[in-house]
Amino acid sequence: MGFGVPAFAHPLVAPTEWAELARPGAPLHWAAFDVARGPGTRPDPLYGEVVGRVRENGVPVLGLLDCRNGARAFGDLLADASHYLDWYRVDGFYLDRAPTGRADAAECRRVVTTLRALLRSETGDTDDTEHTDDTERTEDSRKGGAAASRVPESGGGQIVLGHGEHPWPGYAELADQLVTFRGPWTSYRWSEAPEWTAAYPPERFVHLVHGLPRSHLDTALRIARWQGASTVCLTDRTDRDGADPWAGLAGYWHESVRMLRRQPSPSA
Repeated sequence: MGFGVPAFAHPLVAPTEWAELARPGAPLHWAAFDVARGPGTRPDPLYGEVVGRVRENGVPVLGLLDCRNGARAFGDLLADASHYLDWYRVDGFYLDRAPTGRADAAECRRVVTTLRALLRSETGDTDDTEHTDDTERTEDSRKGGAAASRVPESGGGQIVLGHGEHPWPGYAELADQLVTFRGPWTSYRWSEAPEWTAAYPPERFVHLVHGLPRSHLDTALRIARWQGASTVCLTDRTDRDGADPWAGLAGYWHESVRMLRRQPSPSA
């Protein structure tokens, strides 16, 4: 297990948090950031500096793209992605408010495929492996076929779909990871994963939990393990009065790092 950190706070506001993300040996699967619900209108040298420090430790840094639940224009998403690559040389993208319905899956696949092509062009990898039809692969996974353990092509960087809830199962074939829970501890403690998730490895799923008391850290990690999610972000920050719970690390960050390192692997 490891942490996926949506580090959305500016380095001037959260210098300590960014320093922790850049600390060697932190169990980080990735860190995501945005300047203004996207890359902003010009390069920010402070973001460039901290992003570079995190990447030096081999941690993928993802640029946030706001999909607006599928309502964002294709061209606008690609323009933001290009700016992230030009200004910050990101390793992938976190698609916030990604759509969840089957009807939007084809357009989401178009976006992801294009983003991977952009990322490959940055690394010089021009391989263009053809994908099997999403519906066919999803049916195979339900039957326990080869697609159940197949990881989406990731030669084009890392793509995380930030649904915030369990989407139509076909989305699991589009990205490296799906955020299948994002919300408060009061909801997470009673949450359940649908049966289709058992056809995929834990590396495919992310849970983001806010408002989590320190006393329930171990319980939250057990829930993530039982539900087959290998990437988590747990914080005592809340969204009370419109606050962004991901605008900094948890007050018990160091304790959660130590506790996570002691956890057994999630069950597939």
